[in-house]
Amino acid sequence: MITPSSNTVVEPMTGALLAGRDDVSVHFTRLRVTSISLDAADTRQFAPESFVDAARLLGDARVDVVAWNGTSGSWLGPGGDERLCREMEQAAGAPATTSTLAVLAALRALAARRTGLLTPYTRDVGDAIAAHYADHGFPVHAARHFGRTTNYDFALLGDAELDEAFDALVTAGCDAVAVVCTNVRAAHLAARWEHRSGVPVVDSVAATLWQALALAGDARPITGYGRLLAHPPAVQTQR
Repeated sequence: MITPSSNTVVEPMTGALLAGRDDVSVHFTRLRVTSISLDAADTRQFAPESFVDAARLLGDARVDVVAWNGTSGSWLGPGGDERLCREMEQAAGAPATTSTLAVLAALRALAARRTGLLTPYTRDVGDAIAAHYADHGFPVHAARHFGRTTNYDFALLGDAELDEAFDALVTAGCDAVAVVCTNVRAAHLAARWEHRSGVPVVDSVAATLWQALALAGDARPITGYGRLLAHPPAVQTQR
């Protein structure tokens, strides 16, 4: 997995999700990402060549799947992650996916119709994500954004803040909620949220793991973290 340099959630959360699985190992490399906005300086952090270099390093470990465990493709424009996957696959010699493709695949598998969007980002980034999701058949019914730009700070959002945002989206009538950011600590909340609301949760970290495992031919359930991992649907064509 490739993760932003300032992300402090992906590695420990992925490890927690796999705590009961001694047959799966996850290997990480990082690329420099410190802030998120639509400014050119911030979007340049996601230059394709950085991912190609990172994927090539992971290929040295003979991994079965490469995943960009970040959601930048949700706001950088159409077709970007699909092209990125082709380049990463060539560099690593293994199938590739991204968090954005995984979340969209999960929403498709769950037949979401009124998607709720929960992000740490500013409104303009959130609007770009909503437009991207709508282009893929998932119009955003309601959204809650925390208005932050420093990537490190996203991980500081607490359970109470996230609970409130999720509840607001459910109250607004969403039939699925996507937590879009791999540096938001929410995967451990998914099962509780689903139990009390009946609304499925697509957490970016959990969705990325779900799709990576599926691409490696592993569809065994992981319990305790919500419907997507406990009852993993088959991965549909992502691109």
